[in-house]
Amino acid sequence: MQGTPLSMQDKPQYLNVIDEVKDFLHQRIAIAQAAGIPAQKIWIDPGFGFGKTLQQNLQILNALSEFKQLGYPLLVGLSRKSMLGLILDKPVDQRLYGSLSAAVIAAQAGANIIRVHDVAATRDAVAVVQAMQSNATN
Repeated sequence: MQGTPLSMQDKPQYLNVIDEVKDFLHQRIAIAQAAGIPAQKIWIDPGFGFGKTLQQNLQILNALSEFKQLGYPLLVGLSRKSMLGLILDKPVDQRLYGSLSAAVIAAQAGANIIRVHDVAATRDAVAVVQAMQSNATN
């Protein structure tokens, strides 16, 4: 995020959000390893919604496979996010279908953990993605 939690949504600006978030994650990985955290205990999260515009969040979602190339498990949290509210023009309690769509996109891109509010519905949606991916490689 840029700024503090109170100011992070005040006109966040990136020259290239993908490169800048990847650079930030590289730095945090190096700091974690320097502190003695083993690589197998490091997970990365591109930080959807944290100091990013709708367009920047969509760019990150479309580039999740680039984050996977960093070589660490990928965690995403898209469930009920304000970005979905902006797309759908719906309040937080009416974003299930948007959350499922985002979870499916994340699963297709290789997300290892998808943080959700609606576990059963998301599990079903991701199971379909996994079945399709398994069938595509067999």
